[in-house]
Amino acid sequence: VNFPARGIGARSIEQLQDAARSAQASLFDATAMLTGAAGAKLQAFAQLIARLRQETATLPLPEVVEHVIERSGLILHYQSEREGQERIENLREVVNAAAAFLAEQGVDAQFPANVGLADEVPTITPLAAFLSHASLEAGDNQAQEGMDALQLMTVHSAKGLEFDGVFITGLEEGLFPHENSIQEVEGLEEERRLMYVAITRARKRLYLSLSQTRMLHGQTRYNLRSRFLEELPEEHLKWLTPRAGLARSDWGGGGQGGWTGGGQGGWRGSGSGWGSEPARSRSLGAASSRALEAPSYVSADDQRAAARFDRGLSWRIGQTVAHARFGEGVILAIEGSGNDARVQVNFGRQGIKWLALSVAKLEAVR
Repeated sequence: VNFPARGIGARSIEQLQDAARSAQASLFDATAMLTGAAGAKLQAFAQLIARLRQETATLPLPEVVEHVIERSGLILHYQSEREGQERIENLREVVNAAAAFLAEQGVDAQFPANVGLADEVPTITPLAAFLSHASLEAGDNQAQEGMDALQLMTVHSAKGLEFDGVFITGLEEGLFPHENSIQEVEGLEEERRLMYVAITRARKRLYLSLSQTRMLHGQTRYNLRSRFLEELPEEHLKWLTPRAGLARSDWGGGGQGGWTGGGQGGWRGSGSGWGSEPARSRSLGAASSRALEAPSYVSADDQRAAARFDRGLSWRIGQTVAHARFGEGVILAIEGSGNDARVQVNFGRQGIKWLALSVAKLEAVR
């Protein structure tokens, strides 16, 4: 009720509880019984809840979550904080969680969130089911200290800890390093230091993974693999799964196949940089996701456009291509036909560019 701050303190809540007990009413209904500043602030909050209920009455669950996050004032609150961007991203990931929950339950993503699910007895709405699921997942099932279990944490919170096996996920440009840091030298260096911290949490095994396509903040995104992968010593990496055309950035490195266990003695971070330490072998590994043959969200128009460009190749959104000048990139959009046909390609540090297919000699990365 008081987050973000609305000037509603503990004393105001006590007055509300007293009024509700006296009238044998709910706390929500009792807001109308209070007067003065406390009453005005509590009534304003109750009105916000009523407006949200009305505005989201016919919306599907992911849109309800997104609407409430925006209208609640949480986004504005965190925008004013120095470290608020990560919080905002986490909030927006709740929209993805809602969509994933519906998919797991076999419910259409456009199903109204306030309509009861037919197979539930007693009837429960998708919103109520999602909140119940979130409550169960929030803490009761988490491992206690000392238990043998997976620990999910941020790199910041992992500082000072070590584990036999470590998985670093999301090693893609725009994610790690984060897109907000890429434009600033200091920001990129801080991300690089965090990568160093993450790597040196591993005593024995380190697995690095990335995706060619992922859902982020409710949108499907195609990313190049992180520059940090290119900065690791290639002779100590082994690909565990086929690269299958994963986008590769244009700042060097590479190698074929998959990633695990390193050479003599492995690698261990030291204060001044990389250093070999046989006494504490660290085997590096990384697993790449398989490239998707066709993203499920690509429209029929996009697919028809891709077919028009077929010159022995089937150009498609999400495909990895190579250009003589700009290096490797990922196709983001396709439009036009014949001599007017063009594609929009994300070339990582070289930027996003529109290229005419009749001029640009693109090659598919197999």
